[in-house]
Amino acid sequence: MIGIMSDSHDNLPAIKQAVRIFNQIGCDLVIHTGDFVAPFAAQELKALSCPVKAVFGNCDGEKEGLRRAFHSVGEIKDAPFIFKNNNLVCLITHMHTSVYDYLSSGNYDVIIFGHTHKPEIRKEKKTLLLNPGETGGWLSGKKTVALLDPKRLSAEIIPL
Repeated sequence: MIGIMSDSHDNLPAIKQAVRIFNQIGCDLVIHTGDFVAPFAAQELKALSCPVKAVFGNCDGEKEGLRRAFHSVGEIKDAPFIFKNNNLVCLITHMHTSVYDYLSSGNYDVIIFGHTHKPEIRKEKKTLLLNPGETGGWLSGKKTVALLDPKRLSAEIIPL
């Protein structure tokens, strides 16, 4: 199982809650689609029992500090971050505006994005599009993460 979060915006209690859920479920990977905001927020991911793959969001100004925070938890890159997991080609980005360009290529099994703060799961042709919503809950008042089953290519939104 893969845990997915986005737009945590320094909400430490929400990040800790997401980490607890991901550890309880036994996720073997966690993905963050950006907008940690400050490096201290990324430090909370050290409590995970699995590695993290992440991209920078538009509110992540202190990139060097975030890179240092990620040394012991996983990888953080500029979007798009493309990798393989369980024979699926996955793409992580922050901005929703780029999703349709990536989708039209037909090269990805899963495209995971954030920025809108709105949870979304839908399939377009062979590609699963997934936005976990906002982990921080500042904009909508709803804190959410997502779980992705890479074997079934299915996902669900989990409220925090």
